[in-house]
Amino acid sequence: MLGVLFEHPDWFVPLFAELDRRDLPYLPIPADALRYDPAATSAPYSLVFNRMSPSAYLRGHTRAIFAAQHYLAHLERLGVPVINGSRAYRLELSKARQLDLLASLGLSAPATQVVNAPDQLEPAARLLDFPLIVKPNVGGSGALMRRFDDLEELNAARGLEDLFGIDGTALVQEYHPPRDAAIVRVEALDGKYLYAIRIYNDPSQGFNLCPADICQTPSVTSQADQTFDLCPVEAPAKPSRKIEAVDPPAWVKDAVLRICATAGLDLGGVEFLESERDGRLYFYDINALSNFVTDAPNVVGFDPFVRLGDVLERRLAAASGVDGRPLEAVG
Repeated sequence: MLGVLFEHPDWFVPLFAELDRRDLPYLPIPADALRYDPAATSAPYSLVFNRMSPSAYLRGHTRAIFAAQHYLAHLERLGVPVINGSRAYRLELSKARQLDLLASLGLSAPATQVVNAPDQLEPAARLLDFPLIVKPNVGGSGALMRRFDDLEELNAARGLEDLFGIDGTALVQEYHPPRDAAIVRVEALDGKYLYAIRIYNDPSQGFNLCPADICQTPSVTSQADQTFDLCPVEAPAKPSRKIEAVDPPAWVKDAVLRICATAGLDLGGVEFLESERDGRLYFYDINALSNFVTDAPNVVGFDPFVRLGDVLERRLAAASGVDGRPLEAVG
């Protein structure tokens, strides 16, 4: 039996449809209504697919975020294989950890200071070059991010406590407008390059870029607090957006696969941009949750859910023993 840990039901209709098409036995596990026995010696799943998103707090499901972390550790203690397990999920929950990982691999990312108190914003900003963005460490849908063009604007700002999010940590980061108002997202699956897309957007509309229509979410920021999150998975889709398939340089593909291998990401997307400020390429976001681009067959030439289904079917067969129970639970 495959368990699918998730929080946003609408996002995963295509996934469940693919599982149904293959007649694979699966059970949805709603992360906002978890219950388990930490003293259990077995689980009812041969394999679990983690589809939790850090943006759950925007939908009233903050408790699901950390409960899912505990549950994944519990499953792994029992020997249940988890796709995008606790190591990948820990990275998903921290932009600071993502930047640490990029630094450990020698990959360029925007200069950043991590802070945990409003009185640290100014000294952090003095170490960077404006314009800056300040964003919560636990991200999701570009929520609460704010841009500041100079120190005077930062010092005059109000409501800065909101920038520290649900874990009390914020990032102060140099803002790099992407060249041609476009970013690139590279998807990887099961240790292999899957596809890449370039996503364009009118800068006057902000920078929440999402190629998946299913990811449309209401804005949680005011018009005055324009956000600059370039995550193309969880942000509101905009009808004027242009999306095209691209073939990144080989070194970029290699970098993405190294990121995924280091992070324990079985499925994930990595975003990068070319900066208008200095012309350099910067990696800036790592996503364990991938909903795939809308109309993928016409955009990238194939249906990624079919390839994901192939991986799930293969891994479920490998993990299953007698009567579909986990091998560790048999006998």
